[in-house]
Amino acid sequence: MARFNVIVFPGSNCDRDSFHIPSIRGHEVEFVWHKDTSLSRPDVVYLPGGFSYGDYLRAGAIARFSPIVNEIVRFAKRGGLVLGVCNGFQVLTETGLLPGALMMNRDLQFICRHQHVRVETAETPFTGGIHTGSVLDIPIAHKEGNYTIDAEGLQRLRDNGQVVFRYCSAGGEVSSAANPNGSLDNIAGIVNEGRNVLGMMPHPERAAEDVVVSRDGAALFESLEKFLA
Repeated sequence: MARFNVIVFPGSNCDRDSFHIPSIRGHEVEFVWHKDTSLSRPDVVYLPGGFSYGDYLRAGAIARFSPIVNEIVRFAKRGGLVLGVCNGFQVLTETGLLPGALMMNRDLQFICRHQHVRVETAETPFTGGIHTGSVLDIPIAHKEGNYTIDAEGLQRLRDNGQVVFRYCSAGGEVSSAANPNGSLDNIAGIVNEGRNVLGMMPHPERAAEDVVVSRDGAALFESLEKFLA
């Protein structure tokens, strides 16, 4: 059994789902409020989706200055596991724990749908139980999911194997047609160089039970369990 800390900001709306999935898998889960100044002995810190602080200025920009974020940065720099989903990914780029930025979607529209993503590396704690090249069906729901980074940064991500997920077709083809938001290089998720911090736009917690259309997201939680064991 692992300990998950789910961070709650004003405007978080996926915190209950993010609490629910680890909980039903037998883990100890605790909400941590954004104004708290300490974490609760986590094995995994989970930054959920939503619209922290109403996404004013830009997504994740204000959440970056919440007191708890300083503790998350310290935890990550000590090697602690951090998972940021959707708005959580945006917050992680604002903190500098992950490179790049999430911009407005290509068509300037909010997108909410099922999306296929291809697993680009199994060499992370979050994907260690998934074969490289596997195609997962995991929902997306965002308006600012268009990942961007400068050319040097993109090459570094590629060289270091830090791209974890790319948007693709059901058959695994990575193409502009399979890219829902204009994200550079079809990037849907990346890790830091230490491979302990993952940011991703798709919502694995929304595809992790038998009662929903896809349970492909459960593979991430299974991988974490394998790593922590």
